[in-house]
Amino acid sequence: MRDPYTVLGVSRTASEKEIKAAFRKLAKRYHPDQNKSEKNAREKFNEINQAYEILGDRDKRRKFDAGEIDAEGKPRFAGFEGFAGADPFGGFEFRGAGRGRPGGAPFGDAGFAGAEDILSELFGSSLGRGARPGGFRADTLRTGPGATGPGGPLDVSVTAQVSVEDLARGKASVRLPDGRQLSFSLPPEARDGQIVRLAGQGGRQPGRRAGDALITLALVPNPRFEAIGADLRTTAELPLATAVHGGRLPVDTLDGRIALTVPPWTSSGKVFRLKGKGLPRKGGGHGDLLVNVAIRLPDERRGEIEAMMRRLAGEK
Repeated sequence: MRDPYTVLGVSRTASEKEIKAAFRKLAKRYHPDQNKSEKNAREKFNEINQAYEILGDRDKRRKFDAGEIDAEGKPRFAGFEGFAGADPFGGFEFRGAGRGRPGGAPFGDAGFAGAEDILSELFGSSLGRGARPGGFRADTLRTGPGATGPGGPLDVSVTAQVSVEDLARGKASVRLPDGRQLSFSLPPEARDGQIVRLAGQGGRQPGRRAGDALITLALVPNPRFEAIGADLRTTAELPLATAVHGGRLPVDTLDGRIALTVPPWTSSGKVFRLKGKGLPRKGGGHGDLLVNVAIRLPDERRGEIEAMMRRLAGEK
């Protein structure tokens, strides 16, 4: 990785305020969901996030300036270059070398806000509660050594089956590899394959901070409702008599069954929009329920209806 001062575009004498301001500006510019036109936005976002991992912590910045750690935060131990990143001290950590609240500010006496706190402030998400700004992949949030630490990663990955009902209430649960059953919040307009990061809920090891749980959402198909962003789509059978004369049509919603008013002479394929009967939206409120009606021909009086259709068609 390049020199973190160069990545953030600040001088080596920059103040804490100047470093934080530079990170905020660049994070907002290169956020993967805010900058979809620039091909390398995600890579640049990762790079500035890792640079702030170093300069956004007083102890790490001091060690980098003193040549004790490199631009990736790895210790520069004389005589141990041949270990290729292995921990030469058998898993023991140096004080201040990456311990602290995941994504949070204080590491020892560090006074900086953590990168994830700043991203939460910028994009309106609370990473500590499992949400992620804009829905980008969680593995782009922390790329520095603080995400794993010496001795190998402690992050765990697991898939959670999520139903439409889970999306509606904004909650789901998953069983972690260690047997823990974990309840977590779902971001509004969650997508299939989206990754939710739960800070501090991953693997644990004495003397090291806990890893994170990376939960991949797998949306379970629903026989009644199809999720389209915050909207839901469903199909309702429309009796022929109601299609011709109009009337009330029972329709299932996530809140229960309601009566939809159908005007006379309604054709198959007509879509009715029920406001606020969908899923939670980003920024508040709910999407809509789109009801597509399909005329159902009755089995009873079939001969009479067929005869009427032949008469209308001019057949004998």
